[in-house]
Amino acid sequence: MSGSGSGSGSGGGSGGGGRTVRAGRRAVEVHRPDKVLFPAGDGGAEEYTKGDLVDYHRAVAPFMLPHLRGRPLMLERHPDGIDGPRFMQKNTPEHYPEWIDRVEVGKEGGAVRHTVCDDSATLVYLADQAALTLHRWLSRAGRVDRPDRMVFDLDPAKDDFEAVRTAARLLHELLDELKLPSAPMTTGSRGLHIVVPLDGRRGFDDVREFARAVADVLAAAHPDRLTTAARKKDRGDRLYLDIQRNAYAQTAVAPFTVRARPGAPVATPISWDQLDDPALHARRWSVADAVEQARTRPWAGLTDRARALGPARRRLNALHG
Repeated sequence: MSGSGSGSGSGGGSGGGGRTVRAGRRAVEVHRPDKVLFPAGDGGAEEYTKGDLVDYHRAVAPFMLPHLRGRPLMLERHPDGIDGPRFMQKNTPEHYPEWIDRVEVGKEGGAVRHTVCDDSATLVYLADQAALTLHRWLSRAGRVDRPDRMVFDLDPAKDDFEAVRTAARLLHELLDELKLPSAPMTTGSRGLHIVVPLDGRRGFDDVREFARAVADVLAAAHPDRLTTAARKKDRGDRLYLDIQRNAYAQTAVAPFTVRARPGAPVATPISWDQLDDPALHARRWSVADAVEQARTRPWAGLTDRARALGPARRRLNALHG
């Protein structure tokens, strides 16, 4: 047990089953901070409480918030911990404080009021709500139909990180040919996300079509290792190049968010050099040490290198027909 859930670093009082946490300019009440969200488990998985999650959110906020600000979120909530029921929450409940931002996004027959996380107080509040994993849109409020991120999800058939490592290198090489900057992130589950910053001028349909073309070229070049087959039964032992997140109203796990798995693993940005570390795997970092990795700023300058898709599409056509 990490033991930080009892009020360490709270900047306020605790008692009566609650704890007051200072986050930026606000004081946020955390209810039942000692509640276990991640039980200790087989294989040496550490136990973590709601208070531990709050402390992690406060510490990681400077590094996580730039990836969240202005983006609609879908919240993965586990009020009774990872062994209890899971709720995928799109609409912001009425009882959420007024100071938490929302964005209304149209859908067929109505609208959804998504939560937006723009500050550390909101991060703490979401931890209090047992929102373990934050899934973000690839576009921002005000331009929800224009993504500024493209994501390739490298999903192995088995828990085989060597296959993921190989696929990531191949994809990185192809994206470099297309002069598209990219950055890897462990998912905290089994694979990696490869993220490409875009200039936000194209719609989701164009971005997804381009991502599919890239995945098709890669799979065609390595048919024994890679596949774009959506059905599991058609994949065999090959790694799935999943581009489905590049669609309107779809989400991807946010950088530095916690996954609902034993040991509280974290989806963690890494540098391309770190891909060569033999100790690397998809659950390498947890709430215990992800902030240390965040401080190395592995994605420094990435968002300043956003690219248009037009030139990349022409290069892809020229290089691979």
